Amino acid sequence: MNNNDLSNLKRRVEQYKEILSNTRAYRTTWKESLRDEIVGLLKKMSEETGLGAEVEVKSDLENLEAIVLSLGDSKSGMYQQVSDDIKRHMIKNNGALIYQQLFNGKIMVLINYPFIEGYGQPAPPKTVAIYRPEELKTPFFVRHMEEFIGEITNWEDYDDDEPNKRLGFELNFNTARLEDHPEAS
Repeated sequence: MNNNDLSNLKRRVEQYKEILSNTRAYRTTWKESLRDEIVGLLKKMSEETGLGAEVEVKSDLENLEAIVLSLGDSKSGMYQQVSDDIKRHMIKNNGALIYQQLFNGKIMVLINYPFIEGYGQPAPPKTVAIYRPEELKTPFFVRHMEEFIGEITNWEDYDDDEPNKRLGFELNFNTARLEDHPEAS
């Protein structure tokens, strides 16, 4: 085996070492500054816009932390009548914008859609993007918040204008559509 035979392998090993070094650097940046910067920006935007969101750092696992801007939970306005005197309210999670630290130190931005417990299935989170820490600048956070508010507003304003959306009643009670049974019209 000569050097020419190993040159491609050597390049790959160098690239691998560089990636490992980047992961360590990204994790350090997150701990030393980025986490607190994100928390501060999200709190400031929530306060200045009157959104009233809560910002929380989830740090159950080292180097897999998440920052969650949550609109909290509320009564959905729907309930199950358990007895004459008792109503079981269905709780609505109002959605969240999440900055999740990945295993490699990069940051994934997600939108968790609102959902009502016990009413259909929650929509899967929407991945907005994955960033290296140095790529995240203030304008990105504003765009993420705008996209988040747009997505949850669309969820709240759901109607049949978008035929690919299926929520709640159809999923929960498995009803047939009129077009599936023309004799019913």
